[in-house]
Amino acid sequence: MDMIRTTVAATLTCACIALGSGCATTENLLNPRLAFRLPKQYQSPAGMSIGDDNCVYLAVNNAGAGSKFKHPAKILRITPEDELQEVATLPAHSVTKVASPVGLAFAKNGNLYVSDNQGIKTSAPGQSRLLRVTFDKGRFSECHTVAFGLNEVGGLACRGDYVYICDARIDTKYPLFSGVYRFNRSELHASKPLPVTGLSDPHLILTLKTYNRAHQLGARSLCFDARGNLYVTNFGDKKVYKVTFDARGNVSSKKVIVKGNGLKSVAGITVDLDDNLWVADPMGNAVAKISAGSRKLTIIAKNDPGDGIGGALDAPAECIRRGNRLYVSNMDLTYGPNRADDLHTISVITIEE
Repeated sequence: MDMIRTTVAATLTCACIALGSGCATTENLLNPRLAFRLPKQYQSPAGMSIGDDNCVYLAVNNAGAGSKFKHPAKILRITPEDELQEVATLPAHSVTKVASPVGLAFAKNGNLYVSDNQGIKTSAPGQSRLLRVTFDKGRFSECHTVAFGLNEVGGLACRGDYVYICDARIDTKYPLFSGVYRFNRSELHASKPLPVTGLSDPHLILTLKTYNRAHQLGARSLCFDARGNLYVTNFGDKKVYKVTFDARGNVSSKKVIVKGNGLKSVAGITVDLDDNLWVADPMGNAVAKISAGSRKLTIIAKNDPGDGIGGALDAPAECIRRGNRLYVSNMDLTYGPNRADDLHTISVITIEE
């Protein structure tokens, strides 16, 4: 098992900027520092999730510059001592010959579910997968496809007996339909993977429309707060939705709580132990906090596009908080203002509250 050890940066003391509905201010932002400069076999880090062992688990897409997929996709973890460890190699798709993980989340039984976004590799519809990784005494055991037929999968979450997964491009019409599927874990079998059929699928519990013609990507990521409310990002329209459920588990309301607010996109969204939400903005090269209770948005870090040297943000895909540290995965794909390069990093921001 490969292992790299690094020291995470010291505490920062700059103030955050609170935003209204208008333009963002870019003064007095927190300064991201370098947590890990990844070796060449680990490229395009994406989604993150914290396990029961308090490790931050990380999907390493390995698309790299030009989406060439020179190395197999991996799952890594950042230990509480800030060691970077390799956990698993993910099985390649039978058609595209690569795995392309972007999101991951643990179920309450300890299994790890992974979204495999084949849309990065191929324009053919229905190639993306939902994978399940199992462990034996904390070590990787097996990985299997448990659902298929998805298009442009992104973030996922587990709550109760269910797995929720985003598909950012369910069809190709305008305005673009995207949405969230919900699967009962009892339906997901390695011996008979579940087919997903798009807008007609009964597992599709939420649909969104994206009107931004320049960026036709919709539901990109999701998370739950402690009260069971679901938060979903719409990448192209720069929106964050709050979704509530009735007693039977049906969607009862859908409300936009962020619309732009200084962001140029909204990709990965996670929640911390205090119910604050953390959002990555790859188009704006920024990360933001949505405060618990008020749901007020604050951009906490932002810098110009570059290669991420020194820990600067580089098309961040997701950010996740562990203690007073916010880890940021810089996916660094060529999209919007970003141009992929051969430097791949994880940034860290120290949070003082």
